[in-house]
Amino acid sequence: MKLKIIAKTESDFPTKFGLPRQSGLVEGNLSRIVFEKEYASSEAVRGLDGYSHIWLIWGFSMIQQRRWSPTVRPPRLGGNKRMGVFATRSPFRPNPLGLSCVRLVTIESGALIVDGADLTDGTPIYDIKPYLPFTDSRPNASGGFAREVLGNCLKVEIDSSLLELLPDDKRHVLTQILQQDPRPAYHDDNRVYGFEFAGFEIKFTVKDGKLTVLGIT
Repeated sequence: MKLKIIAKTESDFPTKFGLPRQSGLVEGNLSRIVFEKEYASSEAVRGLDGYSHIWLIWGFSMIQQRRWSPTVRPPRLGGNKRMGVFATRSPFRPNPLGLSCVRLVTIESGALIVDGADLTDGTPIYDIKPYLPFTDSRPNASGGFAREVLGNCLKVEIDSSLLELLPDDKRHVLTQILQQDPRPAYHDDNRVYGFEFAGFEIKFTVKDGKLTVLGIT
């Protein structure tokens, strides 16, 4: 079976660093899902505006695929503990496909505006399906080992003069991203980290559970 790219993502994240680790974690993080010419038909999305959320099936386009391994090191377990690849959402899997649930904000001509995506700019989209709350939602489901890391947020300190450099709608988004600690699993508290977001370079450091933004340019 050969997958066809039906759309690509336009987002504020040109690289993986700083990207939300899962969909829905950062509220207000808007992205555009722009259809390829062949699929940019109003008929193809007829009725989609009746749904509040949708599923995106996409490809890990920034991962250099290598031989798959039955176990991986989930970043949120510190990168020191191995788990079965099918018990994680690691990009290093037999088929490098991702699944994200996002809020559908509006439908434009040839594009969808969504909130809460965890996708880099240019991510290929292979399919879009409506989220069905009566069957897709399982409030009593078990979260496995992933549930153990919920709520581990950093305290974020950003000088107001730096925060004012960002557009109003990007300030809260950035704060949420930083609270979730965007550093890789193997990190150094004495290091200055940086990543690109919404056309800005964000530099920060972390010490004793507090993240301090050093610069926004």
